[in-house]
Amino acid sequence: MAALPTDRLGFLLSFRGELTGARLRAALGVVGLHPRNAMTLMQLAPGAMSQRELAAVMEVDPSQLVAILNELEAEGLAERRRDPADRRRHIVEITPAGAEALKRVDSAVSAAERELFGDLTEAEQVLLRGLLDRVVVDPADHDCGAG
Repeated sequence: MAALPTDRLGFLLSFRGELTGARLRAALGVVGLHPRNAMTLMQLAPGAMSQRELAAVMEVDPSQLVAILNELEAEGLAERRRDPADRRRHIVEITPAGAEALKRVDSAVSAAERELFGDLTEAEQVLLRGLLDRVVVDPADHDCGAG
């Protein structure tokens, strides 16, 4: 007898992931940001970094990051500048407007996460994070962040 899709972890994770992604996109839509733009602001919140470092941390192709940064700069949420120590490098940092937008993102995502994971205890959420970290995926093998 063939396994039901809900018995297959890959299908179950994919389906739940799509629904979770839709809920987060809806939350971020209220703030007016695409998830990849919000994630970029989150990465920049602790401090400026080189464009190359940012691409590596976000696990995106540098050309994808350029498109994201173009959008963020057009909205005044982030800025790029030449590194005075190495004119070939760009330093990227969040702007004050980006920091304000990030506060709204945090609020929207927190509300979505309370809805999505409200039935899980804190310990179960920690366990879920740990398990998901162990799922073997390589973003370079897939076009996950382009959309």
